[in-house]
Parts: sequence; structure tokens; C-alpha cells
Amino acid sequence: MTKAATKRKPRAPKADDALLGVPRAVDIHVGARLRLRRTLLGISQEKLGEAVGLTFQQIQKYERGTNRVGASRLYEFSRVLDVPVSFFFDDMNEKTRATRGRRIDPKILADNAQAELESDPLARRETLELVRAYYKIDDPKLRKRLFELTKTLANSLNAE
Repeated sequence: MTKAATKRKPRAPKADDALLGVPRAVDIHVGARLRLRRTLLGISQEKLGEAVGLTFQQIQKYERGTNRVGASRLYEFSRVLDVPVSFFFDDMNEKTRATRGRRIDPKILADNAQAELESDPLARRETLELVRAYYKIDDPKLRKRLFELTKTLANSLNAE
């Protein structure tokens, strides 16, 4: 067979070709949830990578949404991080859901994604440190009393 006979015909451009290399909103969301759970557990990217046979750079790419997480890898993450697979899709906003997994223009995503992360109290370092400190309390009764105290304080401040 000659080279000319094996040469492929160029494909027709797709509508989202201009956005090649742009992470999909769903991938960014899944990556953010991966990072959230990893940091809540106090696991480094390196340790998570070791647990699933990846480098920390690969974990970084998943967390940024640069690389898509396949089903089997998502299943591995859910087992290592002790959450159901559905955890990675929880709390997805309407804009992300509306993309149905397609790429969207980064200009649309950039400002909203950042504002959403900043307003999410679960993404704050203070929250992560508080949760870690809370679970370092070994006595379940004492931990429960602290929990009740915190709820009471929050409710009394909101009532004013």
C-alpha cells in the first residue's frame, strides 16, 4: 500500500474546536471536590498519588480540571477518600449542569468559578483547620458538647 492510499482525509472541524485545551466545567467541579475531600482529610497530593499509583503532578492536573477523571480512577479516589462516587458531583451549580459536559468559553467560567470558590465556606483554610482540630478531640462526649456549643453560639448570633 502506498503512503497516499493510507493517508487519512482531514476531519471536519467541530463546533468546540476553538476551545480545545480548555477544561470542561464538570471536570473543574470534580477536581475541586477531589481537592476539597483530600484537604479535609489532611492528605497531600503526593500521598494520594501514591495510594492510587499516580504522581502528585497528575493529581494536580485532576484537581485543576486540566485532565478528565475516568470512571475507574474516580472509583479509586472514592475508595481511598472514603466517599461515594456521587460526592464528586454534589453541589454542582446550574451553569455547570447546563453545559452537559461540553466545553464552555473560559470567559464565562473564569469570574463565576472564582467567586463561587471564594464564597464557599468549605473551601476556606480556616474551615479545614477547624475540622481537623475538631476531629483531634478523642473524647466523643467532649466533641459532641463542643459541637452543641458551636451551634448554640451560631444560632444566638443569628437571632440578634
